[in-house]
Amino acid sequence: MKETTSVFHELLSCIRQGIPAALELELEERRYIRMFRPGERLILLGGGHVACHLCSLAHRLGFSVWVVDDRPFFANKTRFPEAERVLCDDFVSAIRKLEIQEGDYVAIMTRGHRYDADCLRTVLSGTPPHYLGMIASRRRGILLLDQMEQEGFEREVLNGIHTPIGLDIGALTLPEIAVSVAAQLIQCRRANTSRRSHGQRLTQEEINLPLLKFLAEEPSPKALLLVLDTSGSTPVKSGAMMAVDENYRSVGTIGGGCSENAALRQAWQLIGTGGFRCVTVDLSDSDAGEEGMVCGGQMQVLLADVAASDKFLVSTVPDVLN
Repeated sequence: MKETTSVFHELLSCIRQGIPAALELELEERRYIRMFRPGERLILLGGGHVACHLCSLAHRLGFSVWVVDDRPFFANKTRFPEAERVLCDDFVSAIRKLEIQEGDYVAIMTRGHRYDADCLRTVLSGTPPHYLGMIASRRRGILLLDQMEQEGFEREVLNGIHTPIGLDIGALTLPEIAVSVAAQLIQCRRANTSRRSHGQRLTQEEINLPLLKFLAEEPSPKALLLVLDTSGSTPVKSGAMMAVDENYRSVGTIGGGCSENAALRQAWQLIGTGGFRCVTVDLSDSDAGEEGMVCGGQMQVLLADVAASDKFLVSTVPDVLN
């Protein structure tokens, strides 16, 4: 068994390399797996104004955003500071270089019908992405899909394209349109996500890089808080994490409010003791009601001294993802 601090170093190293990873722990003969998946790649084909707003939103949602445009004024890091990569190239050439995979998300947002058609032909000729959307009016989208069908592309595949792009929320402004697209990306991402939090595999899988840096690189003694199970309505699902150090600095969240603060105080008391324990955070009791906490559910939360390597069984196990 590795020391806990070295595990977090290894986990952080995997994430920085884009390698899927997991933390495993065993409590009372029950195994828990907390996944850490690198953000899905979102490819924006077109660097217009909606793409700027969408890039910022998608980055905050954990997507790795790649932007393509053939105009240097639109394809640059100054315009897209949150983007993982910005490619200035013609769309057909760029799509081929990107080697789109089945887990990718692709949004076609070019400046014209001809470029949309070029993008569609090239994307549909390769591996189909998990999500494919195209910004267009309803009429223009129908005409283009009909054209693609006449060129030999299967209608069933064409019907899976989200066009007009985004959820119908009555969006009018550019930021509102970006919000509608971001909402559709979330809808697609979460289509098969279990809402139950009672399994061996914890529900939340997002990567909180500041939290992991805090656990792996900050020298001060710390305690970890990890939600193992939930029932009823709760502000977070299993897998939510946070940490606190001896100076009461904290990173991450298990839902906020007075209940989080109470758990945080208990975790802080474990720092340096080598101990761990599970506590029930009840969001339905009278104290929670007085604070206006209307969730009404319960969370089982692990509190552990990060240095408790002899009791807190944790390891990085990327192969459990397969």
